[in-house]
Amino acid sequence: MTRGKITTTEATGRGWVSFVGSGPGDPDLLTVRAVDLLRQAEVVVTEAPEHAPMVRTLLGLPEPAAEDETPAEAPVGPILVDGGFGEDGQPLTHAARAKVVVKQAKKGLRVVRLMTGDPFVYASGPEEAQACVKAGLGFEIVPGVTSVSAVPAYAGIPLTTKDHREVAVVTCDGSIDWSQYADRRTLVLLSAVGQIADISKALLDAGRRPSTPVAMTRVGTTTTQETVTSTLENIAADARAARMAPPAVTVVGDVVDLRSTLSWFETKALFGWRVLVPRTKDQAGPLTARLRGYGAVPEEVPTISVEPPRNPQQMDKAIRGLVEGRYEWIAFTSVNAVKAVREKFEEYGLDARAFSGLKIAAVGDKTAQAIAAWGLRADLMPSGEQSAAGLLADWPEYDDVLDPINRVFLPRADIATENLVAGLIDLGWECDDVTAYRTVRATPPPAPTRDAIKTGKFDAVVFTSSSTVRNLVGIAGKPHPSTIIAVIGPATAKTAEEHGLRVDVLAPRPDVEELADALADFGAARRAALVEADQPVTKPSDRKPSARSRKVRAE
Repeated sequence: MTRGKITTTEATGRGWVSFVGSGPGDPDLLTVRAVDLLRQAEVVVTEAPEHAPMVRTLLGLPEPAAEDETPAEAPVGPILVDGGFGEDGQPLTHAARAKVVVKQAKKGLRVVRLMTGDPFVYASGPEEAQACVKAGLGFEIVPGVTSVSAVPAYAGIPLTTKDHREVAVVTCDGSIDWSQYADRRTLVLLSAVGQIADISKALLDAGRRPSTPVAMTRVGTTTTQETVTSTLENIAADARAARMAPPAVTVVGDVVDLRSTLSWFETKALFGWRVLVPRTKDQAGPLTARLRGYGAVPEEVPTISVEPPRNPQQMDKAIRGLVEGRYEWIAFTSVNAVKAVREKFEEYGLDARAFSGLKIAAVGDKTAQAIAAWGLRADLMPSGEQSAAGLLADWPEYDDVLDPINRVFLPRADIATENLVAGLIDLGWECDDVTAYRTVRATPPPAPTRDAIKTGKFDAVVFTSSSTVRNLVGIAGKPHPSTIIAVIGPATAKTAEEHGLRVDVLAPRPDVEELADALADFGAARRAALVEADQPVTKPSDRKPSARSRKVRAE
């Protein structure tokens, strides 16, 4: 496989080092080149604590086994080497870190040196690259998004405008002559949190206006980002009151005033909300991705494990009947049902051609998409509510003249309701109601997660089925009354209420992305109400419980 410059190292047996910028914190800001090199790497030398989990997530690698566990399989993917701390737990110096990089590359390996921000912007990239030159190793530099520009951008602060074209970036090491920054240039200050009182005084003494706007943003580009806006004469007191702590980027200048209209990240509908997603692990992707898009921090807690039926003979018999033409219809009421039938087909060496002449019904869009991924098209979908009841409302009566066969194959979960079967029988159809899969309650989540659920540390919980309600309450207890409860449909809402939960958000259609949208609408309305009332914008978990109802309803 051709790998650009790396091919040369493979031919000569010499290692190659790629100094890769990881950006300021948001993993979505990794460049395409950075992702490509991480996928090719044999060794990744990290720098920050968040780098190793970021690489594992990006490459789909398993979490490392605990010290008292034996790995089930040989490790896959690149070797992750901690370049931030030595074996004694002490932070590595630039020189010590360079030795780690050179040592790995001298083995003839493809090494990615993952660095926060940009390797050549306020980082140790130049020193480590020089060490590679001295060792006779080839290297390349892959620029990353630097916090100098990214953090202000995420705070809604442009560094330049048509009226402000000069920017000075200053690393505040205590030896700066601030008199040279007395003009109206925009200043970007790094490592200024602990010195902001002295810095602001020095700038004021140099002639800067006391009313000069200042913004300080900590942990920028992440969902815990926080920005304090103030003026040069008040920033020290305001930063102290807000308990600002490193890492933070401070911007001084009139451009800060634009934040009032350009703040886009911290004003997302669910910004910083910790949202519990009790759901089958392999189905959480679209929902969590949608929630992240609204600024939330989703936390997946598996509550259901999907397993084959205890007795597979009924399913085997139904699949044989399908192939032999026993059925007029097959009705899929979930994505899991589609998956279960498809797995049986693969087990028997069958493919979609076995559906020839068979009519297919799907309970909703997601199920229809799963069918389409198999190369099939649903003949019947609900025209109204996407549910078993909606499907039944559109199902045709059996006609002994038009319908040569009167039998329906209904693969379903072991805990599915009987309403669809009863309705089809009333319409004149015979049903083979077959357990295609079982939903089994998962093991309880860790103690800290259970505590967070019960004490209101989650801002919201999104329930995608009645079984997720029952199982979450069963394995972890009821969510705290201050937690916003969002459900995917009326049946799930009924189950939640039966378990003593107050339903705040109901998706307009039973779709996980629409569920996320509905929760975001709720969050946006809640935020707007707080702003209109001139109250601080808080999260549900920030609010102390009270005797009165804590529900904030969207108008």
